[in-house]
Amino acid sequence: MPDHVYSVSEIVGSSRNTIEDAINSALARARKTLRNLDWFEVTEIRGSLDADGAIEQYQVALKLGFRMED
Repeated sequence: MPDHVYSVSEIVGSSRNTIEDAINSALARARKTLRNLDWFEVTEIRGSLDADGAIEQYQVALKLGFRMED
């Protein structure tokens, strides 16, 4: 297996449904503009609450690693 060099980008995904949906929406958007995505790391999980204290939205911060091209 050859050695690789990676660039790291940070993004935030959000969803009204689940943390997993927030991650998937962030990755789906990143795939549109970044090539060679190899890994992600969840660095933060947070959310917002509505006036009644119920969960309104999940937000997930991600670091993305994409392999630099030769």
